[in-house]
Amino acid sequence: MIFSKKEKLKRSVTIKKDVRDGILSYCKMNHPNECILILRGKSRKGNIFVDGLVIPPFFHTGPTFAGFPHSFLPLDTSYIGTVHSHPTGLAKPSVTDLHNFFGFVSIIIQSPYEDGDIFAYDRDGNLLETTISSDQS
Repeated sequence: MIFSKKEKLKRSVTIKKDVRDGILSYCKMNHPNECILILRGKSRKGNIFVDGLVIPPFFHTGPTFAGFPHSFLPLDTSYIGTVHSHPTGLAKPSVTDLHNFFGFVSIIIQSPYEDGDIFAYDRDGNLLETTISSDQS
């Protein structure tokens, strides 16, 4: 059949251990305000690999918000999403988070910013499987 339904890819996120450590440290340093970072990496067949971070230009944060103007970003195809903190301790994406989705993935870190406080979502707000890679290559 010409118009057969495509099988939906099962998406997952892999974060390098040193990147995870950087995210958690950055969140702790900025608490009680939210923080935001741009994720660098690659996406292949639904698998998202995060291997770097960028502090966005002209970002703004407060106790209940974090954002940046996308128009000031240089063109870079390695940007794959964002990570931001939720100091309140709830890692569900808000309507505002979903409306300001950038890239392939949005990672939310909930307070107290430990290893088990990392959650990744697609642009529809669906939770993605997340793993930490110790590969430092």
